[in-house]
Amino acid sequence: MRRVCVFCGSSPGARAAYADAARALGTALVRRGIGLVYGGGGVGLMTAVADSVLVAGGEVIGVIPEALVAKELAHAGLSDLRVVASMHERKALMAELADAFVALPGGYGTLEEFCEVLTWAQLGFHPKPCGLLNVAGFYDPLLAFFDHAVAQRFVRPAHRSLIVEADDADGLLDRLADFRPPALEKWIDRDAT
Repeated sequence: MRRVCVFCGSSPGARAAYADAARALGTALVRRGIGLVYGGGGVGLMTAVADSVLVAGGEVIGVIPEALVAKELAHAGLSDLRVVASMHERKALMAELADAFVALPGGYGTLEEFCEVLTWAQLGFHPKPCGLLNVAGFYDPLLAFFDHAVAQRFVRPAHRSLIVEADDADGLLDRLADFRPPALEKWIDRDAT
């Protein structure tokens, strides 16, 4: 892995553990020689992860739409801030630049971005690993939902295995490095629809 794309909250969240985990992830990336791709924001967990990479001397690429720059949400300390026209362009460029994806705690945007790249993996559009850093059990309800979707036959067990999860940065990065996508010929069985 040369670069990991991190999706995370523009808020620091309710627990100090979230920002601590963001900083630990940034430090772990630099220690392994892995660059960071992220949404280019200068707020919340986005700042925590980016600043920890910058302080440790690592590579940070921020990708932000013009509309958010105009609202003064861009990180002012990035040497590589790419301003794009739309959220769609932002997500496409982030996906292109990254070799893996990680979601830290966050809200709607974090979930949407993570689920989009996860869906692309399910459809075979990319073989890149998708990981959840499950800080203080933050993603337990989401993981339970994914298991429920498997039990209700909306998600195949092999597709559930596309989600790499761990509760600490180093454990997650180890699992991302070891990830091998399941071999599937198709994502849906027409006879089961």
